[in-house]
Amino acid sequence: MQAMIFSAGLGTRFKPWTGKHPKALALVNGKSLLQRNIEYLQSFGINDIIVNVHHFADQIETAVKNNNGWRSNIIISDERDEVLETGGGLLKAKKFFTPGERFISCNVDILTDLDINKLIAFHEKHKALISFGVMNRQTSRYLLFNENMRLCGWENKKTNKQRIVALPPLEVPEGKEWNSGGRSPMAYSCVVVFEYDIFRLMEENHFSGKFSLIDVYLKLAADHLIMGYDHSGDKLVDVGRPESVAVAELQFP
Repeated sequence: MQAMIFSAGLGTRFKPWTGKHPKALALVNGKSLLQRNIEYLQSFGINDIIVNVHHFADQIETAVKNNNGWRSNIIISDERDEVLETGGGLLKAKKFFTPGERFISCNVDILTDLDINKLIAFHEKHKALISFGVMNRQTSRYLLFNENMRLCGWENKKTNKQRIVALPPLEVPEGKEWNSGGRSPMAYSCVVVFEYDIFRLMEENHFSGKFSLIDVYLKLAADHLIMGYDHSGDKLVDVGRPESVAVAELQFP
């Protein structure tokens, strides 16, 4: 199985480090976030890994070369011309994926011990197009799920903005209407299983350039099974700010 680690972001919340370095190379107990995510994927037998680069791309390429990919086969997807966000970055990397084969993605600034084997088993059980880890944790933006853990919306708690997906009638229990109380908000963990058909669907829906995977999920959710796998209780640290390094170091020695 192949995987992609999203590593191209500007890391604006992680200054001053990202004034001179990519966030992917920020250290947690002496190991970079990139190395930790590569080793995380290795622990599940995933050694063919695509890494996208933009911000201080040369530093990431040098680190990969000097460390022999940390014993993985690393392919660089070059976004030096323009950072494309997660959706655009994935679509640009299409040529590096094996046609017809399922794959994984994760974000370089998320550290977690989510069991990928359990996520894949959940994905296979539901015959989903996309399945991703979610947790019951505090954040500002949530994905919304129905009683079957099928994606049905998104909301931003700070702005009170919502995007609701109209699911097929069979997904709504008889005699019940979905309202704000009928949708379960969960925090996105950024570890995702995709069927290869995602590329065809992104192209057919005219996604191009710079866009987020969240937009893809919400666009496709009405007609395709996009599922949330609840792994609440596992470790997860969003290493998005310098002060989160200390939190990560306590959980990931």
